[in-house]
Amino acid sequence: MLLTSHFYSFIQHFDWQKIGEQIASTVFQLLLVSVGLLLVNWLGKKIIRHLFKQYKATKLVNGNTNRIDTIFTLILNIFSYTVLFFWIYALLSFLGVPVGTLIAGAGIFSLALGLGAQGFVSDIVTGAFILMEEQINVGDAVKIGTIEGTVSAIGIRTTQVISADGTLNFIPNRNITIVSNKSRHEMRALVQIPIFPDSPIDEINNVIKNVNQTITSQFPAITQSPTNLGTVPLPDGKLVIQVVTFTQPGEQSTVQHELLSAYLKAISDANITLPTIYRTDSTTQ
Repeated sequence: MLLTSHFYSFIQHFDWQKIGEQIASTVFQLLLVSVGLLLVNWLGKKIIRHLFKQYKATKLVNGNTNRIDTIFTLILNIFSYTVLFFWIYALLSFLGVPVGTLIAGAGIFSLALGLGAQGFVSDIVTGAFILMEEQINVGDAVKIGTIEGTVSAIGIRTTQVISADGTLNFIPNRNITIVSNKSRHEMRALVQIPIFPDSPIDEINNVIKNVNQTITSQFPAITQSPTNLGTVPLPDGKLVIQVVTFTQPGEQSTVQHELLSAYLKAISDANITLPTIYRTDSTTQ
């Protein structure tokens, strides 16, 4: 009974009506600020999209739209992080946390450094240099480390690359050291046609020549007509006839496969037998 009496006295010590009013007021203010910031976020992104869309339509008809898309996604990310920062600041303020005093005393800054803000700053700085130096843009085919694919977004912390199988890779900007951009120059498509040592090479070369004269017009992506490099021995001892051409960025694999198919079909139609194993290769010019 004595314990119950003390507990009841302790409960009665608080002004629950006042506490309830303070909680309700804090929740209402936070809700009001949250709604306001959501409206700011929605309106701000809408304005940013409209401005970029208008700018691309009026001044960048023949320009590098990939770079503009890259800057667009970066600005959207920065804007989103800014809105989030103000929401967190408001939340802490409503909860009675002296945010201003902590920031002035470098308390939060020191804590952030301890939790890895150095990496965050490194991501931002690296991302800024990537943009300024135009190393990559949204839509570029790239190889970053062991990851190969198409750049889908460049943010202030990460760069997103979609692999050929559809995997979305998030790469911290600070981890981007070597970038192989496959969308800036003509790409080489190298076709290797296997032959036997006693194959009729002259006849095969004539077939290849005939195919080359007709295939180029079928593929606008080919920037330089196919060239027969002649017979070349491979390190494993096999013989191949190499044909090289150059294509627009990102089209080398398609052209490569189509050329090989056309050569094999034409050679087969000429009743010439070839080995069944072949190789193809593609590199940057």
